[in-house]
Amino acid sequence: MKRGILTSNSASNFGPKFSTMTAYTPWILSVAASTIGRRFITKVQLGNGMVFEGVSINTFDLKNKMFPLIYARDIPNTLDGYNSSISRLCLDNSVDKHLVKGKIVVCDTAGSSEQVGVLSGAAGMLVGDTSPKDAPFVFALPAAFVSLRNIKLIHSYMNSSRNSMATTFRSDEDNDSPAPYVVSFSSRGPNPITPNILKPDLAAPGVNILAASSPVSSISDFKGDKRTLKYNIMSGTSMACPHASAAAAYVKSFHPNWSPAMTKSALMTTATPMSPTLNPEAEFAYGAGQINPLKAANPGLVYDISEADYVKFLCGEGYTDQMLRILTEDHSRCSKHAKREAVYDLNLPSIALYVNVSSFSRIFHRTVTNVGSATSSYKAKVVSPSLLDIQVKPNVLSFTSIGQKKSFSVIIEGSINANVLSASLVWDDGTFQVRSPIVVYGEI
Repeated sequence: MKRGILTSNSASNFGPKFSTMTAYTPWILSVAASTIGRRFITKVQLGNGMVFEGVSINTFDLKNKMFPLIYARDIPNTLDGYNSSISRLCLDNSVDKHLVKGKIVVCDTAGSSEQVGVLSGAAGMLVGDTSPKDAPFVFALPAAFVSLRNIKLIHSYMNSSRNSMATTFRSDEDNDSPAPYVVSFSSRGPNPITPNILKPDLAAPGVNILAASSPVSSISDFKGDKRTLKYNIMSGTSMACPHASAAAAYVKSFHPNWSPAMTKSALMTTATPMSPTLNPEAEFAYGAGQINPLKAANPGLVYDISEADYVKFLCGEGYTDQMLRILTEDHSRCSKHAKREAVYDLNLPSIALYVNVSSFSRIFHRTVTNVGSATSSYKAKVVSPSLLDIQVKPNVLSFTSIGQKKSFSVIIEGSINANVLSASLVWDDGTFQVRSPIVVYGEI
């Protein structure tokens, strides 16, 4: 940041639980993973003709050949000390290799491709799981994750037939019409260290991404899998982060003198709002929304933050001079008058307020820099639930030159009877709409 470089960081893959973020410092861009309009499905057909839609990326072609079904719980590898409570998880070597040979194994759940391996030489694997199936993965054997309801139907078929059979098909691409939404594995806020700073900052495509792959690594990440490709379908916040980094570089190409905070602001205030219906964690899932690089290149107004501003914030958070200098690598010192309330005045393009009382009132101070039209007048537009009273003073900002700065206050009052209350502030001059998410929340 000191050298003018914006750091983009993956939000981590520990979702969908709250407070699972690991990238929460205010000077970095924390990126959640969102879906795109593409999904992959793997169909499963039983010997009785029933067909189920599963989730995986399956490149194996069984050529419609049927294989006997067997339940992993019933075939533990007892010689190596495994019991049925472990074999049901379909970990490699946990099932009897003699009993799975030439069979499709039905599992109660399954781990990663490295943990499953080739499942002791099984012909395939069907997994019933309650976890969300919004991100398919590649395994070293034919595999499909099906819904809990469908796995019960498969078990019913196995129990009613002496010769239960099944096959899997190669995966097909399909349209994911609700996209974009934040995938279940993407880590959620709120910020566990500084509750009054919103994280993640925004969302970017991170599911079913066609990405470069190492030719010395298998496509399933299992060492015994000899399949390699130069490109593979990958999912993760580590796929979303490069999208955001590229978007930041794109914005920077138009504005080489912008600070990291200005670039980050442009990406956040121009992001497309996302749906709390699809992500009930709301801003704690997607931050400001889905990244929009084209709009970010010309945001109208930006929120800038200097190194001195961050120092003031850290001092307010209780940093000692010694702790501060570990970060700044200089002789920075904290003022004796450092205030805990400094977090409310850190010039971020988002607002988060944690409250532990039924009614509250808090003032946030912000400053915007004009990077749009030299002569312009912006009016504040607030959208908020009835429990919140949000006032912006002044509610009109008039500019006469590029680079001119204007300050304003946001006063949030009200009461809370829900985990999360979402609102927004938009500065609108008729050409540019500069949007900031506002989140008020209690115990989650």
